[in-house]
Amino acid sequence: MTLPRGNKRVTHTPVKPCLPLRRTVLVTGGAGFLGSQLCARKLQQGHQVICLDNLQTGRMRNITPLMSHRSFRFIEHDVITPYQLKGPVHQIFNLACPASPPKYQLDPIHTFKTSVMGAMNALELAREKGAKVFQASTSEIYGDPEISPQPEGYRGCVNTFGPRACYDEGKRAAETLFHDYHHRYGVQIAIARIFNTYGPFMDPQDGRVVSNFINQALRGKDITVYGSGGQTRSFCYSGDLLDAIEALMDLNEAAPAPVNLGNPGEFTVLELARKVCTLTGTRSQVVFKDLPQDDPKQRKPDISVARSKLGWQPKVRLEDGLHRTIRHFQAEMAEAGHLTAAAR
Repeated sequence: MTLPRGNKRVTHTPVKPCLPLRRTVLVTGGAGFLGSQLCARKLQQGHQVICLDNLQTGRMRNITPLMSHRSFRFIEHDVITPYQLKGPVHQIFNLACPASPPKYQLDPIHTFKTSVMGAMNALELAREKGAKVFQASTSEIYGDPEISPQPEGYRGCVNTFGPRACYDEGKRAAETLFHDYHHRYGVQIAIARIFNTYGPFMDPQDGRVVSNFINQALRGKDITVYGSGGQTRSFCYSGDLLDAIEALMDLNEAAPAPVNLGNPGEFTVLELARKVCTLTGTRSQVVFKDLPQDDPKQRKPDISVARSKLGWQPKVRLEDGLHRTIRHFQAEMAEAGHLTAAAR
């Protein structure tokens, strides 16, 4: 991939791309929780799909059903290293980066590189191919917010020296790169700030709150709540989120800006734990442990922009989405022999 040279500013007037009915779509992080479902959607829509993943947190089992499809290609590659693809690429979905705190804190420097260098490499490919590129940003760029709900104009309260900073600040830097590539080189972009998302194809060992609670409940272990459990989260079902991502990529704007995508329904972590206990029928007990450093006290998106621009809002109720997710976990854990007799 050829990196940009020189400091001369080049101004472009964005032109709406004329996309063919059958597109070539690249999904980085395509073996992950959301990426694999997006790959499947694009194949169902009749597109050619290239899935790129280093399998650090992505899983081959997520894309195994797609491997025999003639329009699907998997490339094992780390996005921090530049990559080239032959032929046309019409859309790029940049989803590559661990999103679970236990996972991204294992190697914080690599996490930061994945966000920043991964974004630059995706943007360079988009610039070369004339493709539109989507950036999966995050609600974590708001840090531990001082206002609720969080609108896109809120600049956040992030600790740059904290254990979560490798992810939070990496994603903030990626947004800056997307902004600058659009304004300097005319690259067509879309940015979503994604709030807590859950659903089938999550890794039971993912380490995020929904997967943790379901995994613990199905194994008959204590449900671990950090802090008092009074901290709030807003949980969006993966199918709803993917609807919004696709709508955002179909939107044509002269000056695209980040858009919050999430479910504004707000629940305490303790409420979530109790819902999981009820839906799984577990006899697990809720236990409390110290709150991790910089764990946000509140998460609630203002989705006014998504409603007005995309005509989108979440449809799946938390109980319904949890039920679907629990069934997926039950099937996967039964296959691995990890279910308790009561959870079968």
